[in-house]
Amino acid sequence: MIRGVHHIGLQTQNYEAMKRFYAEAFGFVEIGEEMSWSDSEIGDKVVGLKGSAARGIVMRVNNLYLDIWEYSSPPPRNSEPARPCDIGFTHLCFEVTDIEKEFERLKGLGMRFTLDAPADYGDVKTCYGRDPDGNYIELQQLADGNYADFAGLTLEPEGH
Repeated sequence: MIRGVHHIGLQTQNYEAMKRFYAEAFGFVEIGEEMSWSDSEIGDKVVGLKGSAARGIVMRVNNLYLDIWEYSSPPPRNSEPARPCDIGFTHLCFEVTDIEKEFERLKGLGMRFTLDAPADYGDVKTCYGRDPDGNYIELQQLADGNYADFAGLTLEPEGH
């Protein structure tokens, strides 16, 4: 039986900056001790890589856990993060209660947004931005906090 999503893994080459960003931007706190491995047969088997070495930390905000990892071996194949149109997991979405306020606060922390202001679709307000590594983060504010309303959303912003 699947109980739900437990965590999201985030690979970075900027470990300290990413920990700081997610703590300051979204309130994540470190839980437990930093983990690391190198020259570990079981570590290699678990992640499916030969000669792997990494350090990581688990962070939590409410019921969402974030594993932040920095591999020293092997090097990443691509330094560009996924775009919303690419194959695979492409963004992390946070539901907020005051999107305009969060938009400005996160801009102040260095988040780069794709719009000058959140888009208002009536049932939902939304915007995409990038963390320090360039990973996409979506902010969304539902009209009445009922996720069921999201299914009926039209993709043309109000007044446009």
